[in-house]
Amino acid sequence: MKPLFLVLALSLSLLFSLQSRAGDLPAGARVAVIGDSITEQKLYSKFIECYLLACTGRDDLIVFQFGWSGERADGFANRLFNDLAVFHPTVATTCYGMNDGSYQPYNDGIGGNYEKNMIRVIDGLKAVGVTQVALGSPGGVDPDFFNRLDGKIYNENLARLKDIARSLAEKNGLDFANVHDTMMVALPKAKAALGKDYSPFGGDGFHPSPSGQLLMAQAFLKALGLDGAIGTITIAADGATASEGHKVLSTSGYSVDLESSRWPYCFDADPKNAASTRSILPFTNFNEELNRLTLVVKGLNRPKAKVTWGGQSREFTREQLEGGINLAAEFTSTPFDESFQKLMEVVAMKQQFETTAIKNLVTNFRIFGEDATKDPELAAAFETIRAKVAAKHAEYHASARKRIQPVKHTVKVEPVQ
Repeated sequence: MKPLFLVLALSLSLLFSLQSRAGDLPAGARVAVIGDSITEQKLYSKFIECYLLACTGRDDLIVFQFGWSGERADGFANRLFNDLAVFHPTVATTCYGMNDGSYQPYNDGIGGNYEKNMIRVIDGLKAVGVTQVALGSPGGVDPDFFNRLDGKIYNENLARLKDIARSLAEKNGLDFANVHDTMMVALPKAKAALGKDYSPFGGDGFHPSPSGQLLMAQAFLKALGLDGAIGTITIAADGATASEGHKVLSTSGYSVDLESSRWPYCFDADPKNAASTRSILPFTNFNEELNRLTLVVKGLNRPKAKVTWGGQSREFTREQLEGGINLAAEFTSTPFDESFQKLMEVVAMKQQFETTAIKNLVTNFRIFGEDATKDPELAAAFETIRAKVAAKHAEYHASARKRIQPVKHTVKVEPVQ
């Protein structure tokens, strides 16, 4: 029989472990978004960064994307130590497998090479000081557009690689981002509603459009432990309250003026175009999992009320409002849209710099790696350039961070006669 103190210690250890796994990113997290050409599209990486900067209420998170067109896991393992040295990440997401599947039916050689090279990636990330990894599976292909192979056959290959990634994550105590299933569950639902020509996975069937890239971002953000609670606004006849990141400026009856430093995630407008992030929302649970700005209204004396937020109005029942509605999901335009779009533009410029800096400059230091070990002056020159790149990156990050200013908005609730 174990001593009581040991049982308690083990219980506390398990509790802390579970809290850590389910909790937020560590203080001062430096997040490296790593992958192949799908990452180098700088879409899901942009979505992740904008979410981390604007939606978490945190001002201590920094992101750098390391996408490389055509890359497989071994390619990143080869450049990992050199390229990541410019950023010193503590958190990483990885997305390999699309190219590792070799665009042919699955065989044991494909699976064995993928596993071997992903182990190299995991070991390398640990060696450079990354303490949290969201190990991503490959995504999927759209059989209506993918023409390198029968799409169903290649998805079977990618699903096998997904299982390998999941197993490696479990064996190494890492978070697992199930990109494949997140995408493949949404695809048939979207096709059924919007038709075969709807292309969330892109015109070639595997480089996703913004709608498909949002699914990828969803998988990674969930794996990183983001709980999706943007905030709660509670209105009653005697006043209003708001959670952290939202400040009540004034109230008048069931209307409240607010100032929010924590933003909901905002989407493009078109509900049917694959180039619009909004178009995929009915077929996934992004808002429910990651984007909950909740309005609770208490004490209404009518069975219904009209809620006006920004330029839109919608009616809800008293029961819905007492239980809480998700403003971010219920309203297709928000007071945050313009600010969010400007943030996206600045982050896009920042990530373009990152691609240029790594692919055109930093990665080429490897050519002189052996020389640098023998030539302190050359090694020092490389360190100076890395420092200059890091300083320029800090300027881009600061520019993005400046875009996140408190947004003033009004929620007006009017009982329906």
